[in-house]
Amino acid sequence: MLTIKKDDARNQVELISIDQLVPQDHLVRKIEKAIDFDFIYDLVKDKYCENNGRPSIDPVVLVKIVLIQYLFGIPSMRKTIAEIQTNVAYRWFLGYGLNEEIPHFSTFGKNYERRFKDTDIFEKIFTKILEEAIKHKFINPEEVFIDATHVKASANKRKYYKEIIEKESKNYQAKLEEEIAKDRELHGKKPLKRTEKVETKEVKVSKTDPDSGMLNKNEKEKCFAYSFHTACDKNGFVLAAKVTGASVHDSVMFEEVLDEVIKNTGKPKAVAVDAGYKTPYIMKTMLDREIIPVVPYTRPMTKDGFMKKHQYVYDEYYDCYICPQNEILTYVTTNREGYREYKSNPEKCKDCPLRDRCTASRDYTKRIYRHVWEGYVEEAEHLRHTPYNKEVYARRKETIERVFADMKEKHGLRWTTLRGIKKLSMQAMLVFACMNLKKLATWLWKRSKNPTPLRELYPIFAKIYTIISKRKANPTFYVYKKWGLSSI
Repeated sequence: MLTIKKDDARNQVELISIDQLVPQDHLVRKIEKAIDFDFIYDLVKDKYCENNGRPSIDPVVLVKIVLIQYLFGIPSMRKTIAEIQTNVAYRWFLGYGLNEEIPHFSTFGKNYERRFKDTDIFEKIFTKILEEAIKHKFINPEEVFIDATHVKASANKRKYYKEIIEKESKNYQAKLEEEIAKDRELHGKKPLKRTEKVETKEVKVSKTDPDSGMLNKNEKEKCFAYSFHTACDKNGFVLAAKVTGASVHDSVMFEEVLDEVIKNTGKPKAVAVDAGYKTPYIMKTMLDREIIPVVPYTRPMTKDGFMKKHQYVYDEYYDCYICPQNEILTYVTTNREGYREYKSNPEKCKDCPLRDRCTASRDYTKRIYRHVWEGYVEEAEHLRHTPYNKEVYARRKETIERVFADMKEKHGLRWTTLRGIKKLSMQAMLVFACMNLKKLATWLWKRSKNPTPLRELYPIFAKIYTIISKRKANPTFYVYKKWGLSSI
């Protein structure tokens, strides 16, 4: 039956509180119940004058406004303020009434420039939310997943200039040089002479946002972007994050991100990474710290038609390689990059039936290079075949990849409107804090609906099973197996 609404209630005056208009299961209610935001006052008290100047906008309100923006994926602060003005739930979250004036959209930006810039306030907000998740035992740092994703910068890819800069030395260069010196001494070689040569490279620098880096990645479109180096646990909680220009390789930031994870949640049992992190130094770093490296299979980079490196057997005792024809490739030297060189006898290789598949060198010599830390990579490759590593690596798509997908699709970080690495770091910390806060609030709300989950009853069932086992010679085991007690 067609019904036509004739009563116009637009101008009707009603006596109602704003609290009655917000649904009980709305996300802002869950968040307000999950965490007390008063800790922000302690973080910013030294940024305000206590008894002089104009009254400021409540700093908790400022932080909540930007949390609303990133929680609900609103693209800009101007749009966020417009949404807050008309959204009852947002007003309730800020503690504003229906007639109160919402702060201007430029307020947070001005406060950032004058008070919050060059501070660690946003890192502390992220850490506080993480601590709350740890307190409620939602964090499982036993297995950590580390990766990086790119976020497009607010910069025209055609507006740049080329600059010649000095190549940065590896962050582990001193350790590598020490290892090379020991290796050469062990083989009776003289130490390498220190070179004063400075290596340079040409880079493209954005005129709009110089802190960003040119992204050159296979099939992806070339553009200026930032890299978000991130770590999460198996429940999807973000444990640490660092921001760099997109020109910085993922593996360069690995150790810094791992140190941040250890500082926040303790040392993990295993760390899962993709093929980009499968380098000798990273494998050494994890194994030296007694962390299980979880890495994928990587295809050999040998040319088609030639034998793969694994077909040449390395003899650790005699420090040589043995080719498929049982000929020896002897040690020659250790170069500045940390690679040992092994060379075959050209007289024996000249008439070898496998020479066409072995080497294309004009002097009939096969050369194999082995890094001084290659043993760590081989150990990681060995661990890759264990059931534990296979199970952990299979969860990458459900953990760190999902974190990046949610970050871009639900929280507005497919590209950024901010410029400068400091502002991007602030944005990264707040976005990841929002993601953790959303998960924390949702899980606490579900727990309140079911205050005694079945897993908490397992110890009680175990005691009952023990008592019955003592009284009866053959207890009905299948009943307890149904409740998962067979493993207790």
